[in-house]
Amino acid sequence: MRLAIGLLGLWLFGAVPIVHDPTPPDRLEGVRRSVAGKLLVASEDLADPNFDHTVVFMVLHDEKGALGLVINRSYGRVPARELLDRLGLPSEEATGEIELAYGGPVDPATGFVLHSPDYRLEDTLAVTPEFAVTNDTRIMADIARGKGPARYIATLGYAGWAAGQLDAEIARGDWEVVEADPELVFETPVAERWERAKERTGVDL
Repeated sequence: MRLAIGLLGLWLFGAVPIVHDPTPPDRLEGVRRSVAGKLLVASEDLADPNFDHTVVFMVLHDEKGALGLVINRSYGRVPARELLDRLGLPSEEATGEIELAYGGPVDPATGFVLHSPDYRLEDTLAVTPEFAVTNDTRIMADIARGKGPARYIATLGYAGWAAGQLDAEIARGDWEVVEADPELVFETPVAERWERAKERTGVDL
């Protein structure tokens, strides 16, 4: 979404297809242990403003690189009907507002929805038994009609790392890894998620 037009511009789904082709563990060269399905908690000393005090849900992580979604930076709420109109979707049954969040600095015109596993489309990626990710416009139409997932975070953009890059950042202490708890991810107020996640660091996974 281009934020130059307020919060509503062009939100493109499918521009970065999520392909789930996990690499066998014995081929994860340079990746000590995959953190897909877990949370990255930014160190207080992490200097990158894109990730200052962020919590990132990791969608993919293997020898080819990593992809995650920041879950604790909200852009604000927008009328559901207006959002569907911008996406070129029928909006007659749309009600209420939908909160949009900053997912990361890469491709901010691309939308992803991190959500509970009670909702699924053909290309939905089941990351863990408790979390799924969809980047198909139909999920937004279903959310606006009250037929979407019970819990969700709709994001713009994503965080991406080249092969080995995330592993080096974790080893350097830029990030700590914690379990992804649905209550923390979906129910904790956005402004409190980093602090709550930080409290869980240091726990053996």
